[in-house]
Amino acid sequence: MAAPLHFLVLLLPFFSLFLAPAFSSGQTEPKVPALYVFGDSTADVGNNNYLPGNNAKANFPHNGIDFPFSRPTGRFSNGYNGIDFLARHVGFKRSPPPFLSLASNTSHDIMRGVKGTNFASGGSGILDSTGSTNSTISMTKQIQYFSTVRSQLTQRLAIEQIDELFSKSLFIISSGGNDIFAYFSQNRFPNVTERQNFISSLITKYGDHLKELYALGGRKFGIVDVPPLGCCPYPRSLNPTGGCLEMLNELAQEFNGALKVLMNDVSSTLAGMKYSIGSSNAVVMNIVNNPGALGFKETKTACCGFGKFNGESGCTPNATVCSDRRLYLFWDLLHPTHATAKIFGLAVYSGPEQFASPINFKKLVEDYN
Repeated sequence: MAAPLHFLVLLLPFFSLFLAPAFSSGQTEPKVPALYVFGDSTADVGNNNYLPGNNAKANFPHNGIDFPFSRPTGRFSNGYNGIDFLARHVGFKRSPPPFLSLASNTSHDIMRGVKGTNFASGGSGILDSTGSTNSTISMTKQIQYFSTVRSQLTQRLAIEQIDELFSKSLFIISSGGNDIFAYFSQNRFPNVTERQNFISSLITKYGDHLKELYALGGRKFGIVDVPPLGCCPYPRSLNPTGGCLEMLNELAQEFNGALKVLMNDVSSTLAGMKYSIGSSNAVVMNIVNNPGALGFKETKTACCGFGKFNGESGCTPNATVCSDRRLYLFWDLLHPTHATAKIFGLAVYSGPEQFASPINFKKLVEDYN
């Protein structure tokens, strides 16, 4: 379904700003006291830089070519990722810093935790079995790290203050894609029952994570669903026709549908819990279906990479890289560009129900009741 015309028009004035190397320093007062971010490479801002090995890292060029000072930070992007833009809409400069960058700096970790922390890790998933134990931080471990932050805050704040801080803060979760990729790599042609069992296992574990974060004080949850994975350059490179791999897209849609049911169920049983599901799936599909209207020209080939659709390997220093990143939907074989992330942030924060439901992130963060 195409995006509402009025919303497409709303987006157009922002295109001239997409790849500015730096942003205005004038920030509004944040609408929430802190952001706490969990998830995978769609949300990672550098945690994986501190892990051993070379897998699931992006702290080298050409990554970050459009980040302020052209600095590769560990974001899987030429600039900012979607979490950065959501943070900006909420009133912060960008995503809070990665937890592992603070863990080794005892003079700052506690107080920075008051404004938020990013625990996301590229390669991780909802299931602990997703991703390498040496090169990624599982969701279970991310939540354990958050518990550590809470414990550290007790050295500076009363329990009542911490509870109030967390109840008004925004907890963002962006995960699920890597679980689906891992399942698909082992089950190219699953039957209906196998697919249902897999989605059920994911949703059950997701619910466990939500309940744990709620028990630790989280009340406002900004959830990011799974994009149309089959339309990324890497899956396209595997398809002889060059089209989207529909099985991956179907699994993403099935997961997203189950996620909506889960969030409704969990929020109805946990007192004070409120949420918004931001649909990266809807945003990406709207760009695929309306590329010209949204300022894009290339929706199949990655800006940076090698091989068919630049999707056969990642964005390494020796990879080919496009000159005008604003025209590309995808930065590398799996991740969106800065330009795509900016549209995502705007659509999910203040867009209609097609992009964020049952309310958008703006209504979520402005509701203090």
